[in-house]
Amino acid sequence: MHNNAASLQTFTIDALPASLPFPSAVRAGDTIYVSGQVGHLPGELRLVDGGLEAEARQALEYMRQAVELAGGSLNHVVKCTVFFADMADFQAFNEIYAEFFGAHLPARSGLEVKGLALGARIEIECIAVAG
Repeated sequence: MHNNAASLQTFTIDALPASLPFPSAVRAGDTIYVSGQVGHLPGELRLVDGGLEAEARQALEYMRQAVELAGGSLNHVVKCTVFFADMADFQAFNEIYAEFFGAHLPARSGLEVKGLALGARIEIECIAVAG
């Protein structure tokens, strides 16, 4: 499949710091790719206070905003990838994740990584369909 760069649309949520060299989401046709989101303060390169719970809620909210800005909704998310600084946070994150997605269950991967931007506890990215 040939992708024409002219058919790509980029979207940036207001909370993304202007200094970052990437958009919050890219839409190619009806597919939305959301960049990895961490729980930073709006417009700043600093994490929210409150640990995993606060970071997870903020990151998921940014993901929701990016999907909606690109023409989708959380019900249109088909795949999430969650990066954990510590897999011990897996269950606590699942409870917060369920609040955002409810009965809608996109495919999901979760993996522990050596480090995340800003020293975050989690980072989440997703793929959604527009509509």
